[in-house]
Amino acid sequence: MNFENEFAGKKVVVTGACGIIGGWIAEAFRDHGAFLCLTDRDEAKLSALNKKLGAADDSFHLAADLMDAGALSAFAAEVKKRWGAPDIVVNNAGIYPSGFLLDINVEDWDAIMGVNLRAPFILSRLFALQMIEAGKGGSIVNISSGAARKMRTTVVPYCVSKTALDRLTKGFALELAEYGIRVNAVEPGFMAGSDTSPLPEEHVRTVTSTIPLGRPSSPKDVANAVLYVSSEAGGYVTGATLTVDGGNSIGSLAVFQAKKKAL
Repeated sequence: MNFENEFAGKKVVVTGACGIIGGWIAEAFRDHGAFLCLTDRDEAKLSALNKKLGAADDSFHLAADLMDAGALSAFAAEVKKRWGAPDIVVNNAGIYPSGFLLDINVEDWDAIMGVNLRAPFILSRLFALQMIEAGKGGSIVNISSGAARKMRTTVVPYCVSKTALDRLTKGFALELAEYGIRVNAVEPGFMAGSDTSPLPEEHVRTVTSTIPLGRPSSPKDVANAVLYVSSEAGGYVTGATLTVDGGNSIGSLAVFQAKKKAL
């Protein structure tokens, strides 16, 4: 997808920047000339990512604990000090601890809701206020998941957090529309893992075999979706959830009869 110079000089905040998806999104905006504000918990990893991306001079990174409301306020304040207001905010950070509902402890539940739901609420509100004060509108993108619509054993809290995030997306879209701020969600598809989050090859093959388009998500799949809903081309889109998963959420390719092929 060609966005020409549309994002040149735009100020973009990406949370969870050191994760797989966060890195893809940051790199895509960098490639289109945007200034980046990257955040994650690990200062060393953030510094390494910033160096790897070679972001523009007006870019910066800041480590922050998304479970800490004070840290979130300080982070937003630093963005305002440096930029006045961001043009685009991508609430990408998310955690995915597993456990049956009868086993998972309250602390894990609170952490999932804190990072996946509470942090996007707080940051969206803080950055929306900056955008309103600047009087220039903006775009907020929440990274959701097909888990918002399909319950999965051992990760029910994660599913609940993403369902709530979708509703929060629509709520913010409704209330911020008058200020020219659009709020959307993107649901990425299955990823084959990374050095930090490896997946067994057998698992990757099994899951990929069930995806209608027959492959895992690539960096461009997710990044182009985020770029689109943040662009002028997506200027009439708000309150939407864009699913980019190769058809994985529309049904199953599993065939249990003897006949395994259509022809």
